Amino acid sequence: MLKLKNIEKEKFDEYIKNHPTKSHFLQSSSWGEFCKVKKNLTPYYLGLVNEEDELVGATLLLQKHLPMNYCYFYAPRGFVIDYNKKEILKTMTSKIVEFAKSKKAIFVKIDPDLIYKSYNYLNEENELNNNIDEIFKSLKELGWKHLGFTKNFETMQPRYTFRIDLTQDLEKIEEHFSKTTKQRIAKSLKLETEVEIGTKKDIKEFYNLMMLTESRKDFVSYNEDYYETLYEIFNGSKNSKATLFLGKINFNKTIQALEKQLKRINDQISIMPIDNLSKSAKSKLTELQKQRKNIAEEIEKYKSYRTKYGTSVTLSAHMIIEYGDKAWVLYAGNHNDLSETYVNYNTYYEHIKYCKEKGIKVYDQFGTIGDLSKDNPRLGLHEFKKKFGGDYIEFLGEFDYVTNKLMYFVFTKLVPIYRGIIRKKSKKEIENEVSKVK
Repeated sequence: MLKLKNIEKEKFDEYIKNHPTKSHFLQSSSWGEFCKVKKNLTPYYLGLVNEEDELVGATLLLQKHLPMNYCYFYAPRGFVIDYNKKEILKTMTSKIVEFAKSKKAIFVKIDPDLIYKSYNYLNEENELNNNIDEIFKSLKELGWKHLGFTKNFETMQPRYTFRIDLTQDLEKIEEHFSKTTKQRIAKSLKLETEVEIGTKKDIKEFYNLMMLTESRKDFVSYNEDYYETLYEIFNGSKNSKATLFLGKINFNKTIQALEKQLKRINDQISIMPIDNLSKSAKSKLTELQKQRKNIAEEIEKYKSYRTKYGTSVTLSAHMIIEYGDKAWVLYAGNHNDLSETYVNYNTYYEHIKYCKEKGIKVYDQFGTIGDLSKDNPRLGLHEFKKKFGGDYIEFLGEFDYVTNKLMYFVFTKLVPIYRGIIRKKSKKEIENEVSKVK
């Protein structure tokens, strides 16, 4: 007889992080505590145990409180179980539904990171061994309502991502980088850009870059305290870790590197005979003179940036979450200037190496799109992440288990319509006020 019970957080994390297929930072107690502090959600750490009190399944269940004492529950990235074991899935479903009903829940939502389709860096479909069609069928038979194969960011968590298998040799991982990615990393290294691991005091700098990215890319970021709290909670547990990577340029080092390049070119030009140059020698001289001109201009450009910013400036800041044998690139912010230094590429390259050296097996770039039409404003994000050669992953999607049909209809259909009307009304009022001012 299996039963559902509350699990002490240490035991819960020990099970989640070591699960062979379903460990995920969104199921960690660190994420649960963060959601409690910053999202006003109530976390429950629930385990399915057998008669010997051994865990055979577990889930973080987040409770969202609604008016009139209603609520709904969300298990981010789904239950941590073997979905191929139908009896475990059936029992977990019935026990969670029973628990949800006892709390006056309208529905329970899951979005298990079950891979629906996967493509390698050559866009060849990977063979899956997870019996996904059978799992999909089992979920629907148990009463889970599939919310569709969405293509963008309509869901609680992204339905698509890129993942790099870090159990491969680093040389093999680098081989899968696109040609332009290799070139841009090489250029960044040639300019002697640096990537450092930051500390809590660097959250402000990270936040400033996130704000710059927000204004440039037209997405909504969070306040500084959000990131600081996330960093503190994930680093306050022995089971999880948040790491800041800061990509910087030191203008003195960059200028010195360019001056060395300039000297080498001048030395090559100086030993070339002035008279009687062959056709190929003339072409070489022309190319060297062009390079000399370009590098001289580069030196002056970086000197002007040094005057503007001082000795160095942080151009890229990424927050990586580690949990179990996986890592996720959760947030990335970039400066508006000096994109031609490709520090962002070098920063990605450094934390890929860092994760591999730490024994991380799966490196997840945490989110991309399925709609690859040219007019999709997120296509640039997709193409950038694709350049690092990971597998393009599509997850199965979201499922709701409805426990109150009437209130579910009100919450999912009528409330969004009402909110839309209010937003339109507010927008119209603002437009009227603006027209009065004119």
